[in-house]
Amino acid sequence: MSQSAVATLAASANDKAWLVHRGRFLDVAFLLEVGDAAYLVRVHRGRVEAVDQGPFVMPRWTFALRASQDAWATFWQPMPPPDFHDLMAMIKTRALKLEGDQHPFFANLLYFKELLALPRAAAEGRT
Repeated sequence: MSQSAVATLAASANDKAWLVHRGRFLDVAFLLEVGDAAYLVRVHRGRVEAVDQGPFVMPRWTFALRASQDAWATFWQPMPPPDFHDLMAMIKTRALKLEGDQHPFFANLLYFKELLALPRAAAEGRT
């Protein structure tokens, strides 16, 4: 579930005009770790330009979001339980670790919350 969810992230995000508009001032590369799998996600003007799967040799990223595969699978359920329903809840309970320059993440928090919640719609069978 999690690898396919991340693999379709770019197509799902770029099809949502409202999400692209919300991130129109955002240019960032961030590392998304799902257990042992690492993905480098590049966002330019709100569009997800690339999602590259690691392993990487010294990747350049602004911030990293790291969680176990089980934590992401729970987060991507159509109706996740408490503590897994939101990125900030996962950070608070330490299921999700945020590293690096946090400013772009918090300045565009709603964008990232909605971007990373997109696989929930795919899990429900709607896009």
